[in-house]
Amino acid sequence: MYQGFYNLTSGMLTQSRNLNVISNNMVNIQTPGYKKDKMVSTTFQEEMLYRTGRRYKDNPEPIATTSKIRSADRTYVSYEQGSFDMTEGTLDFALSSPGFFCIETPQGVRYTRNGSFQVDDEGYLSLNNVGRVLGKDGPIAITNENFAVSNQGVISVRIQPEASDEDGDDYGYDDEDSEPQVEILGTLRIVDFADYEQLHKEDYGLFSTGQAPQEQELPSIQWQALEKSNVDMVEEMTSMMTSQRALQSAAQVLRMYDQIMSKAVTDVGRL
Repeated sequence: MYQGFYNLTSGMLTQSRNLNVISNNMVNIQTPGYKKDKMVSTTFQEEMLYRTGRRYKDNPEPIATTSKIRSADRTYVSYEQGSFDMTEGTLDFALSSPGFFCIETPQGVRYTRNGSFQVDDEGYLSLNNVGRVLGKDGPIAITNENFAVSNQGVISVRIQPEASDEDGDDYGYDDEDSEPQVEILGTLRIVDFADYEQLHKEDYGLFSTGQAPQEQELPSIQWQALEKSNVDMVEEMTSMMTSQRALQSAAQVLRMYDQIMSKAVTDVGRL
């Protein structure tokens, strides 16, 4: 009977932790670039069961292996590509290839798939409440909002020179024969890693690692779009209901165990 207490209590703790993981996934379903978590459980303190005779205990025969405790093993991160949301926002970027954006934070460089950027008070491209977006030459200053972005992440501005007469007087309109000048504001730095298992997930959809980043020379970037989270609401709802039912069942059986133990102490003990 005491083994039942171990089984039920460990099961309740494991299901509670699984519900926390599922709840976090559901909360971040609208977070761009979010990668869902999945908890995997395991058994603990496995023991071998043997069968022996009633009178003679020699040569016991192994029957099976049992475990008294079930516990959480670890939480895996799914890096599966999310679908695209075409936002038409000039500060929205989505990666359609493996890799991560680089963000400069007070704790060091962090990596993310969230491309919902903005321009901070000093005119630099940044991720809200996190830090500045890094280009290949450092933080990217947005000096002109009429920019365009190539598939490789090159942020550029086309400047049409103003027409003037022979004396140098500026008329204030464009000369159709003059060639526009292209100003490069910066190139987004996209990196990837050899082993995703060594990535550590942090808040705001950020990742940190001790690995050396691998520069992606030809990334595929979708401008004016965001990568949605890869959370499947139907799958998460199904997992949540399964865990809740398992948790409720374990709690009810544990209550029955408690009642039986109480009767064993109060009623049976009097005989």
